[in-house]
Amino acid sequence: MLKKKNKGNSETPENTAEVANENVEADGQEQTAETTEDGPSVEEKHKEELSQANDKYLRLYAEFDNFRRRTIKEREDARKTEGKDIIVALLPVLDDFERALRAMDNTTDVGPVKEGVTLIQHKLKNLLTQKGLKEMQSIGTTFDPDLHEAITNIPAPTDDMKGKVVDEMEKGYELNEKVIRFAKVIVGA
Repeated sequence: MLKKKNKGNSETPENTAEVANENVEADGQEQTAETTEDGPSVEEKHKEELSQANDKYLRLYAEFDNFRRRTIKEREDARKTEGKDIIVALLPVLDDFERALRAMDNTTDVGPVKEGVTLIQHKLKNLLTQKGLKEMQSIGTTFDPDLHEAITNIPAPTDDMKGKVVDEMEKGYELNEKVIRFAKVIVGA
């Protein structure tokens, strides 16, 4: 620090302290002026970082929103066409039924028509079996409420048929080891 000399050559401690304070204040003002001239202030840096963070957030939010809309649309499209492969596989069976109906109009003999319908039924069963469908065998088995739907109880024809399925009104089906239709059965009491 520079000492300021008075014209009267009288250096008092008070004058020296005042001069030192003035020098420190002047140095501080020079330093802040230098930082603003050299680059942005700390406050400006924080504002810029905040605006960049907000911009990144908005872009990420927009990107996520677009992703969400796209996946919803893709799922909807997939649901509309998810059974397409089974329907395409069933079309030949439908064609066979139409041919059988036309043949029934012109024929007087029931035997060949019955045989044709039986062939179509086997074709349909084989196709559905390939897709994972399986018939449940219920007659003679113990009644299981997880597999069967009891229509009614009748007196059991024999003692060993009590609590077992006596007759089947509708077959039950499993698709890939999961019950998709319960068998409607009559249970012996």
